[in-house]
Amino acid sequence: MAVSANRLELLQIADAVAREKVIDRDIVLAAMADAIQKAARSRYGSETNIRADINSKTGEIRLQRLLEVVEKVEDYSTQIAIELARDRNPDAQLGDFIADPLPPMDFGRIAAQSAKQVIVQKVREAERDRQFDEFKDRIGEIVNGTVKRVEYGNVIVDLGRGEGIIRRDEMIPRENFRYGDRVRAYVYDVRREQRGPQIFLSRTHPQFMVKLFTMEVPEIYDNIIQIKSVARDPGSRAKIAVISNDSSIDPVGACVGMRGSRVQAVVGELQGEKIDIIPWSGDPASFIVNALQPAEVSKVVLDEDASRIEVVVPDEQLSLAIGRRGQNVRLASQLTGWDIDIMTEQEESERRQKEFNERTALFMNALDVDEMVGQVLASEGFAQVEELAYVDSDEISSIDGFDEETASEIQSRARDYLDRIEAEMDAKRKKLGVSDELKQIDGMTSQMMVALGEDGIKTVDDFAGCAVDDLVGWTERKEGETKKFDGLFSKLDVSRVEAEGMIMQARLAAGWITEEELAQGGEEAAEGDATEE
Repeated sequence: MAVSANRLELLQIADAVAREKVIDRDIVLAAMADAIQKAARSRYGSETNIRADINSKTGEIRLQRLLEVVEKVEDYSTQIAIELARDRNPDAQLGDFIADPLPPMDFGRIAAQSAKQVIVQKVREAERDRQFDEFKDRIGEIVNGTVKRVEYGNVIVDLGRGEGIIRRDEMIPRENFRYGDRVRAYVYDVRREQRGPQIFLSRTHPQFMVKLFTMEVPEIYDNIIQIKSVARDPGSRAKIAVISNDSSIDPVGACVGMRGSRVQAVVGELQGEKIDIIPWSGDPASFIVNALQPAEVSKVVLDEDASRIEVVVPDEQLSLAIGRRGQNVRLASQLTGWDIDIMTEQEESERRQKEFNERTALFMNALDVDEMVGQVLASEGFAQVEELAYVDSDEISSIDGFDEETASEIQSRARDYLDRIEAEMDAKRKKLGVSDELKQIDGMTSQMMVALGEDGIKTVDDFAGCAVDDLVGWTERKEGETKKFDGLFSKLDVSRVEAEGMIMQARLAAGWITEEELAQGGEEAAEGDATEE
């Protein structure tokens, strides 16, 4: 009866541990079997291959020593000759294992302690695996928990079946939590680490706001209204762009709710963070005008190549458009994905006048004409001498006060000027030692080659090693501010697509790639563009 009681107690312990740690009972029994194996090896010798089995229904423990079937025995504790093996099992083959039953054993104090450590370790590993498997599927969800402790400003949250951490930089500023406080947070990452799975929570993540609105606004949950983008300055202000898939439902009104009830529920959770709800638009200009609310916008000018936009506002609206410490324009830029330059109507007028004067001076010097002719050409929208040289002569002769003879003379002087500049640049290019081979690249001009030579790029191989950013420049965004870095061709009106095409031609000429690889790259780029659309 004593043996039966021990067996029953073993199963009861396994059941209790499995319930408490929320892990499979078979995992606990397997951990116990491993512990028994370890204890048995300490008695029979560590080199002995011992297997322990626990019957999951009766709790019976069976100990066996496994002996490998070999031709010639070298270690009697782990091997058995094939002749002896076939006496026990006629079908035994070389490499098989023969199970040799061992008598039941009583655990000593040290063996029992060792067995306990193995069980605890195995159960802890199983519990960690269970936590990781459970929470890795909950990334992107909001979880509720209670504050367990606060360590160096980081909040440890008890999630019931796991522990999460809200790091100091993931908490809303001026937010304080104490032991026992209820807290809601967004699961943004779950990682396996040495000390177990780490569940990282955030209250500043933009998606935390998205999920809160999804909980408060049934139309978002039902996908009638979509949240297209979010920008947050946690604890201070946020902008959220929404669009309705049903023309009869106002997306902004639905998110605000009756007397602001829905948006106020989100604001309350975010410690009073002010939220601007903005209608999303597929037209970048309209979207940016909406994003800069409550400021009024007079005019917008887009530069799609550089993803920049100039916004002109009335003089009295400038401070409102920029916001305190640039907050409004910074959030609008994050929301739309465009770099926004804000200027007043007066500043824009002054800038336009300056550009007009510069173009007038350019035409006066290049074409050897008086100020009035230079002003007329500038006011007609011509910005470069190249435009005058190669435009249809009818466009010039149709200007009031100009005739065909005047147009022909202007175009002749423009071409002479360009030829003179080209000759000067070509001489400078040769002096810098830039190879003639670069001329063979479509789109390459003498001005470009001079710019390359001044930077030490003199051969096709040198040019093939350039990146597009090296040529047209790049922008970096840090702490909400955008900084622009110039490239070698920044002042030469070269687009990213043109720069990339020239680099690929150079790589082809230098033998870095083949025609097939170039064509394949073009097809992949076209497929990528089609997918994005």
